Amino acid sequence: MSTVNINTVVEYLKTLQDDICKALETSDGSGTFVEDNWTRPEGGGGRTRVLTNGGVIEQGGVNFSLVSGDKLPPSATAHRPELAGRTWKACGVSLVIHPHNPYIPTSHANVRFFIAEKEGEAPVWWFGGGFDLTPFYPFDEDVVHWHQTAKELCEPFGNNIYSEHKKWCDEYFYLKHRNETRGVGGLFFDDLNQWDFDMCFNYIKAVGQGYINAYVPIMNKRKSTEFNDQQRQFQLYRRGRYVEFNLVFDRGTLFGLQSGGRTESILMSMPPLARWEYNFQPDQNSEESKLAHYLVPHDWV
Repeated sequence: MSTVNINTVVEYLKTLQDDICKALETSDGSGTFVEDNWTRPEGGGGRTRVLTNGGVIEQGGVNFSLVSGDKLPPSATAHRPELAGRTWKACGVSLVIHPHNPYIPTSHANVRFFIAEKEGEAPVWWFGGGFDLTPFYPFDEDVVHWHQTAKELCEPFGNNIYSEHKKWCDEYFYLKHRNETRGVGGLFFDDLNQWDFDMCFNYIKAVGQGYINAYVPIMNKRKSTEFNDQQRQFQLYRRGRYVEFNLVFDRGTLFGLQSGGRTESILMSMPPLARWEYNFQPDQNSEESKLAHYLVPHDWV
């Protein structure tokens, strides 16, 4: 059985942050990520990188963090009571990209590792993460590419991994009060320790690279598409749904806030602009009305 080593995970995550930022800056063409290093009084810290008003990306954040503590917040122990009384460390890379052009979807990705320890007992550890896509004016070929990339990265780890983690994603990124998914899904997994440490670690490496392979081609294909103010306003309206999910349902946001994390880094996922409109209904057979078809789970590949 392979040895659990958080240090190797931390070094990989820092490299992943670098690789993602470089790939996105290249696609953007003019924007650069500005780094903000921070420390957490209770233990740990991180480096937040934010790109604003780029050639393609209106606002995007790619955050690395390594935090620790002596007591877990209620969001963690509620469904894992065996973690009570353990010291813990959590590290991860989390990102959200909000492009200016409504034809480029918003994207989110996250890979993370958690370990809780207690003297005289075996450590409790797991990996989590995934990536998902939130389009405003979807193209079938983009969604198929996104899911095909996800499926291919999963194949070395088992024939059922893609279907299981796709289903988990569809169910997790779901706005119950709206009766719709946040977007077209992708992969989501948590509490991953079903294999040995090295195989689990290799899986999150595949997910990290898979995000780059899945998203950058879509950015490049759609970044020159012309759009008008009506399409921009619809994008801002739909961004409101993104805000609703992150503030009402997202476990990562809740864990970060309850564990005394850095608020600016936790809420970097928010779009720079969003809008709400009372009882908005798109015109029948309009481009905007077509989005509803994509907000229910489909088998894309």
